[in-house]
Amino acid sequence: MPRKPPYYRIYLLTIWQEQNRGPPERITWRFRLEDPRSGRQQVFADAATFMRALEAIADDPDEATKPKGEEML
Repeated sequence: MPRKPPYYRIYLLTIWQEQNRGPPERITWRFRLEDPRSGRQQVFADAATFMRALEAIADDPDEATKPKGEEML
């Protein structure tokens, strides 16, 4: 029986800080995950949402092709 090659996907991860205006000044981290093959991007407003998306991809590789981020570009 032929073995199925291991599944893998390559992403470009961009992380940046945004400083909220007004008191109290806080720094918010934003995340963008891009699939270089398709150009599809997902933008996440916080780390918890980003981690849930990664967990969904790890649990179901087909999940990577479904729009789940806060914003699809």
